[in-house]
Amino acid sequence: MKDLSTLVLLLAVLFIGCKDNSKTSSEDGTSAVAEPYKLQQTVYYGGDIVTMAGETPNYVEAVVQREGQIIFTGSKADAMARFEGKADLVDLEGKTMLPGFIDGHGHVFNVGLQAVSANLLPAPDGDANSVEALQKILKKWISENENFIKTTGWVIGFGYDDSQLDRYPTKEDLDAISTEVPIIIIHQSGHLSVVNSKGLEMVKYNAETKDPKGGKIRRVDGSNEPNGVLEEVAHFMVLLTGVLPNMTPELQDDMLVKGQNLYASFGYTTAQEGRSTPDGSATMERAAEKDALILDVVSYVDILSNRKGADSKYKGKTYTNKYRVGGVKLNLDGSPQGKTAWLSHPYHIVPSGEPKDYHGYESMTDEEAYKHVADAYENNLQIMSHCNGDSAIDQYIKAVKKANAEFGNDDRRTIIIHAQTAREDQLDSFVEEKIWPSFFPMHTFYWGDYHVNSVLGKERAYKISPTNTALKKGLKFTSHHDAPVALPSSIRVLSATVTRMSRSGAVIGPEERVTTYQGLKALTDWAAYQHFEEATKGTIEKGKVADFVILDKNPLKIDPLELENLNVVATYKGGKAIYNK
Repeated sequence: MKDLSTLVLLLAVLFIGCKDNSKTSSEDGTSAVAEPYKLQQTVYYGGDIVTMAGETPNYVEAVVQREGQIIFTGSKADAMARFEGKADLVDLEGKTMLPGFIDGHGHVFNVGLQAVSANLLPAPDGDANSVEALQKILKKWISENENFIKTTGWVIGFGYDDSQLDRYPTKEDLDAISTEVPIIIIHQSGHLSVVNSKGLEMVKYNAETKDPKGGKIRRVDGSNEPNGVLEEVAHFMVLLTGVLPNMTPELQDDMLVKGQNLYASFGYTTAQEGRSTPDGSATMERAAEKDALILDVVSYVDILSNRKGADSKYKGKTYTNKYRVGGVKLNLDGSPQGKTAWLSHPYHIVPSGEPKDYHGYESMTDEEAYKHVADAYENNLQIMSHCNGDSAIDQYIKAVKKANAEFGNDDRRTIIIHAQTAREDQLDSFVEEKIWPSFFPMHTFYWGDYHVNSVLGKERAYKISPTNTALKKGLKFTSHHDAPVALPSSIRVLSATVTRMSRSGAVIGPEERVTTYQGLKALTDWAAYQHFEEATKGTIEKGKVADFVILDKNPLKIDPLELENLNVVATYKGGKAIYNK
């Protein structure tokens, strides 16, 4: 009996010991079971890992993510001791890891339109550096896109830039391609277009048509006959009433897929649709319902055409299947490179046919601007407004100041988009009224020379996108690409923000350059704050989402002039690869 009792006791001890081992969790939360690991876990090591936390660069040797969340940052030795055999291992092989880039301002849905249209961008992003080249590109695109034309009824090109062309294209240049099918080519700014005679006929623009409020139909010299060039509201009306309604849901879904993929290839893990139309909102909601988004998309609905979209079930600061409606978008003027931005002083060289004191024009009255800002404040909606010219900026400041006095400004994070020609006194007003600037420093590369020679003149041109002055005043900022105005290239954004180098190699406003680290903060940490997401994104820290971008080199360890040559190697959203070069 004694031997039997001993045997039973021994078996009981062994049983209890096995039961404990099956339940005991280590410090990192993994179970000590025979199977190596059940949860999706990854250890990243072997390269420069820049956390972007803090005001100066901070590195860690290893990062561990579990099920899309960062659960460890620290030394490689500690990571391996705790997680080796319990996680996948990713050796960075000397490459650099940063937090996933966050879109300060762009149009991910419209990037899809760019992707399916004829590429009329000039070098270095395309080949349309003359009207003849533009025509050849359109003809080739037509021969390869019969189904698209049949579906939409239009030939669409995107990205022409008159500052890089030999002359401004007109309807006659497009009529030389076709007078049977409507053709629209959209300016790189997105604020102008050229339409052929068939297109003008379809939208009923003729000599009797008056310019719409906030827009202009350019005319043939010496007559009222439209020459095909449309500005602002006149342009947007063609898109909204003539072109976009013909886009099928299937085509719109495909556009969103292409837009996301392009964003991911540049390291973005959070994209913005910065002026969503009803069609755009419907497309993004369909994608969310199908759980088809590969990165987070935050939408700001056009307050004029899509105000109801702000009351979507996706409204708020929390994503549902990677989608949310963050607020509303207002538009107060046009494009400086298109010479429709609303300035306080005349353009350096005014457009042909305009008076000597021409300085652009507003989109609406002060009363209308305030009404829209007040609507957002009263309904607790984050608002962002497109303001390029300093007169438009004045109008927005005035509206925000009045709304702040009436409704209070308790951490609303009111955004001003572009603020291209913001004066120093206006930056002071940004501080006073808590207006968060999202600048567009890529202008220094794409149009810096044009701003100096034609748009603003040297003195004003050197002060565009005043990032360094903003920092000195205590203003954090984001920097953006405004895609599809330009490709959603995080690398070009970073390079332009840091170097302010133009196409010709001139430095456009050397005093407004910032450090590479500050340029990266504007794409990560500060961008997360702009979107009310600083608790979950923007830095590589424990508890935040596992959104990462891998670059071939460390931007903090190379000459700033080499930043434009950086390459995105991989992009991870929630610990899952969504792009590999």
